[in-house]
Amino acid sequence: MSRFSELIKQDKPVLVDFFAEWCGPCKAMAPVLKAVKDSLGDSVSILKIDVDKNQELAAQLNVRGVPTLILYKSGTQVWRQSGVVQKTYLLQIIKGSN
Repeated sequence: MSRFSELIKQDKPVLVDFFAEWCGPCKAMAPVLKAVKDSLGDSVSILKIDVDKNQELAAQLNVRGVPTLILYKSGTQVWRQSGVVQKTYLLQIIKGSN
């Protein structure tokens, strides 16, 4: 958890994607997240966390379904949503957190 805590304490927004290899909707999120990163560049960090390999962290954060996206700003959760999210909506959320 300590490495995760360090990563989410950045000054810029950190979008965490909790996913699973077997999850169809998670695969649909991959190009959306790439497009978001392409649009925003270094102004956002995107972390992908496999819930099967990080069950303890997922449990601590109460991640019950995948994909679950959580946006952190300076270590504080500012937004959270489960399911597939469209690029334009995600861009609005991230830009709004600045």
